[in-house]
Amino acid sequence: MTAPPRYFVTLAHPAWEDALACARRLPPEALPEVRLDLHPDGDPEAMVQALRGRCLVTCRRRAEGGAWDGNEADRLARLCEAAAARPAWLDLEWDLPVPEGIQAHRSHLRLLRSVHVGEGVFDLDARLGDLPEGEAYKWVGRATKLADNARLKDALAWASARGIFLSAFLMGDRGVASRCMQFAWGGAFTYAAPDDGPPAAPGQVPLAQMLAWRCHRLHGHHALCGVMGSPVMHSRGPAYHNARFKAAFKDLLYLPLECGDALEALEALEALPLLGASLTAPLKERLPRALGLEGPLNTLYRRSPGDPWTGANTDAGALEAALAPLPPGPVLVLGDGGVAATTLGVLARAGRPALRVSRRTPADPREVSAFAPAGVVQATSLGMDPADPAPFPELLAAAGATASWAVEWIYKEDTAFARWAREAGLRLVEGAALFEAQARLQSEHFVRECGGA
Repeated sequence: MTAPPRYFVTLAHPAWEDALACARRLPPEALPEVRLDLHPDGDPEAMVQALRGRCLVTCRRRAEGGAWDGNEADRLARLCEAAAARPAWLDLEWDLPVPEGIQAHRSHLRLLRSVHVGEGVFDLDARLGDLPEGEAYKWVGRATKLADNARLKDALAWASARGIFLSAFLMGDRGVASRCMQFAWGGAFTYAAPDDGPPAAPGQVPLAQMLAWRCHRLHGHHALCGVMGSPVMHSRGPAYHNARFKAAFKDLLYLPLECGDALEALEALEALPLLGASLTAPLKERLPRALGLEGPLNTLYRRSPGDPWTGANTDAGALEAALAPLPPGPVLVLGDGGVAATTLGVLARAGRPALRVSRRTPADPREVSAFAPAGVVQATSLGMDPADPAPFPELLAAAGATASWAVEWIYKEDTAFARWAREAGLRLVEGAALFEAQARLQSEHFVRECGGA
């Protein structure tokens, strides 16, 4: 039996010409998915022929996350038209009988039977006990918490042991682990977004990222690390750490693990299970506390599942190095989260007086002027969104009279605070530089301490 490709890349481009160009650029391990529901005016046979049959054809109903809202007879008729053009694969819903117009082409056409279930539904085990006619199977659920990903592992391993080509994953940002760990858990294929087009489903990862993360080369000995917090989908951590894992020949994959609740994170640490975690807001204080560790921390690691966790704060080391060459004097700290707490600890150890300001602990511009800060540290979450304003502009104006330097913790390309610092002529330590410094220290912990070859 011919195995499916490692990746199906959903052509979600609004224009068919762009989708076709993308399909022709795909590497051998990826096959384009032609979504007839996204191109209702296109000719199914012509679309398949344009790709010389090298594609998977799908016409997804709106109830299952697609765009088809016509009648069922017309939908199946379009699939039958496409089948006549001899595509390599055709997607047909799990519970449907095979139409005669598709059955007539079964000598050369491989069927992928798919089902999309509702939130909270996990019926994969039962479905595997009664497989419909087909060569491969896809089960898609919805992740409501990180630990949901682990509920698919046993079924994927069971199918793999019996030579069943199965892909089972969860939609949403919390389901990214199931998409990317698919091969480590026994899955036969997974889905990716095009690099030059929108994702077709929530949580779908661009193909270039999955290739760079070596998702298709994962095996059963690969373990998981990741950045935990909310939001994390923008994180540079996966690109940074996965490259270093590859260079160190470590059987580890590092992923964004969206999670804003400490109890949810605590469950996921053991269910997945993780060997290393980078913590970001709002977990730098909450999750270490739940583990019985003293925070704030931004790094957790252990040798094997079940071992106790060790924590570190590489943010502190990065900030200490950044502050060393800066002029001494009082420091205005903006924010009240884990990063602000880390900043205050570093300043205290360096003997630098600090004034902390937040929405819960406000200050008057006159108080800031009297404090006469030599530097300002931006430790709020403002700047994550490009439209975010600078924090406490009236206090920044007061600080600008005496400050000579500024530190920005947000590592976006440009923030309103960074622009204020530059316009004020201050020496700026950018968030990207702090990220690189703390990630380097963090990666040393992961490579040295986490399991994996």
